[in-house]
Amino acid sequence: MFHSIRWRIAIPFVLLIVLIMSGLGIYISNFVRQSYLNDLGAQLTAEARLAADYLAPSIPGESPVTLDTLARRWAALLGARVTIIAADGTVIGESHENRLQMDNHLSRPEIMQALALGQGSSTRFSQTAGYDMMYVAVPISKDSQVIGFMRVAIPLQQVQTNIAHLQRSLIGTTLVATLIAILLATWIAGRTTRPLRELTEAAEHFSGGDLHSHILPVTLDEVGQLTLAFNNMAVQLSSQIEDLEAERSKIAAVLAEMTDGVLIVDAQGLVQLLNPAAESMFEIAVNDALGHSVAEVLRHHQLVELWRSCHDTGSSQAATIEIGARRLYLQGLATPFGDALPGSTLLLFQNLTHLRRLETVRRDFISNISHELRTPLASLKALTETLQEGALEDPPAARRFLQRMETEVDALSLMVSELVELSRIESGRVPLQFKPVAPVDLVSQAVERLHLQSERAALSVTIDCPEDLPLVLADQNRLEQVIVNLLHNAIKFTPSGGQILVQASEKGEPGQENFILFLVSDNGIGISADDLPRIFERFFKSDRARSTGGTGLGLAIAKHMVEAHGGKIWAESIEGKGSTFYFHIPLAR
Repeated sequence: MFHSIRWRIAIPFVLLIVLIMSGLGIYISNFVRQSYLNDLGAQLTAEARLAADYLAPSIPGESPVTLDTLARRWAALLGARVTIIAADGTVIGESHENRLQMDNHLSRPEIMQALALGQGSSTRFSQTAGYDMMYVAVPISKDSQVIGFMRVAIPLQQVQTNIAHLQRSLIGTTLVATLIAILLATWIAGRTTRPLRELTEAAEHFSGGDLHSHILPVTLDEVGQLTLAFNNMAVQLSSQIEDLEAERSKIAAVLAEMTDGVLIVDAQGLVQLLNPAAESMFEIAVNDALGHSVAEVLRHHQLVELWRSCHDTGSSQAATIEIGARRLYLQGLATPFGDALPGSTLLLFQNLTHLRRLETVRRDFISNISHELRTPLASLKALTETLQEGALEDPPAARRFLQRMETEVDALSLMVSELVELSRIESGRVPLQFKPVAPVDLVSQAVERLHLQSERAALSVTIDCPEDLPLVLADQNRLEQVIVNLLHNAIKFTPSGGQILVQASEKGEPGQENFILFLVSDNGIGISADDLPRIFERFFKSDRARSTGGTGLGLAIAKHMVEAHGGKIWAESIEGKGSTFYFHIPLAR
């Protein structure tokens, strides 16, 4: 019998069916048991969290007797055993047993997991109840402090009964399938030939991904035709896979180079794709984002609401969102994929922060320049009208009015000159004559130019600049003007009797060892924290600075001039205690 090909095929076939059904039965039994336990654990966790949230406000002040009553009430509602445990592990509420006879529960696995991970679960034999139970515990928190634990438990007798019933059903199914397999194997084995076995082997190669192997058909019957069909299928599949790989590479390259953040979220709200721009935008690594909820990744309720609205309505949604903590201004678009990926959503975020800032600067520039021009123009108009109405007949008064008009015209001329100068600096049309310059020369000459002003203001100006400092590469006149502008502001906003320090040193920021650091420090009125980020904008003046005159362009010119030298300028200030302006300039090589 075993010399017949029929039985050589039939017997392994039958044994294979038996093994597969047995293995499948064991797998399904374990899978169903685990799935049931997971679902049960999730349900108990949700119920435990609900009970914990309900009891959190009342636990610190409630007596154990009251907590026992609450535990029994929750146990009746949930159909489970409820235990309330204090933060030190003492049972302070129990629905089924005498809590006074119960041990400290702090060492219970579910309690230790809840304390470490925010929730814990354990399945074990209960010495108190006398049978297997599933325990789920969550911490009870108040004001971000763990004040206890809520534990919910349920017996597993019904689960074990269901699993035993499933196993009996699988055994019966296996026997029936084995009998059918014997009959089918006997019938199929008689029609099987060697080309069919070769075709089977080739099919296994195809399933393993080897699409380049081919079979030479040895017959012209159906098996031979099937062999040709398999060969054609392998060629087509190989071509399609190569095309898909090429398309995938293109899409991956596009996503990687996009400046807009792109996310794909599935129907369950889990992130399936995240491009590098989105990683940078939301400060999260791709490995920490994939498979996590959209709320964990985006961490902003308006962004999550954009996805939820698109998911619920099935239509595209757009929103402009400002994340204040990080000063991000985003344009978000959520689009459903439709039939291509049912339930999935494409989230596209465009970072408009820079455009928003430019728009704010442009708006403020127009407002500021209008304000600066309005005052001298209004004065000129008033003076002109006064002269026209008869002041010309009074020579001394007319002379005073003309002097005031000249002053206003000079102010306008100065403003226009500084605007032209700033425009030339920004456009790079200012020719800078770079040469090695000693820092002490820059500092001393700037202080000397404003010596009379500091004396009139009764201010003490101190120079701290070693003569052996390395030379910097600079346009001496332009860089000296930067120090003069900073020193002029320090004199203007420091009360009589104040102290001003002008310093140059080799102490720079980390990574800036090839620079000389200059600073101008005073103990004057200081700058408010709201105004500090904007002091280098054109025409920007704080409320205190508006009464002191000036065009508001000095710091803007200083900023652009320092940057033209390859340096950086910044300021630190505490309102009412003074300000310090820093800038560094590269060394001459």
